[in-house]
Amino acid sequence: MNQAVRCVFFDRDGIVNASPGAGRYVLNWAEFHLLPEFVEALRVARAHGYQAAIVTNQRAVARGLVSAAEVEAMHRNLRDLLREYRLDILDVAYCPHDVGECDCRKPQPGMLKTMALKHGLDLASSWMVGDAETDIEAGRRAGCRTIRVGDGAAASQADYRVPAMRDLPDLLDRVLS
Repeated sequence: MNQAVRCVFFDRDGIVNASPGAGRYVLNWAEFHLLPEFVEALRVARAHGYQAAIVTNQRAVARGLVSAAEVEAMHRNLRDLLREYRLDILDVAYCPHDVGECDCRKPQPGMLKTMALKHGLDLASSWMVGDAETDIEAGRRAGCRTIRVGDGAAASQADYRVPAMRDLPDLLDRVLS
């Protein structure tokens, strides 16, 4: 029998790259600043035998601030940059829609469920890591365990909480088995 494929899903802005701030968007690769703490968290997840994927709401596409092609180019550049660290991610999914237009925008679990079907992932053995309660809710709705990072983490409904990205790699090292 094949072992279930486990995955750590990461939100993008604020987890993978520096957040541009509330109500702002990363509109091009020059504004995309990879967080070294994410690189270490990804290294820990992969060392524990987990796949890793990114699931991100990109409302700026719906608002006409950035094209889908530009978002996809940023994600290709990210994958190329991670290869320089000898790391990889399974996939990147993004929701280009505005609020209420779809079932893929977090807090809906659509992106996680679609990725699970596409790659044969076991959601019950997987994790969702994010810096917003919508990330946590999407993970919970998909059946994943959850980790909330940053401001508001203490009041979160997440399974685990850490105050900052610098704390995430150690927590992942403890909880991933």
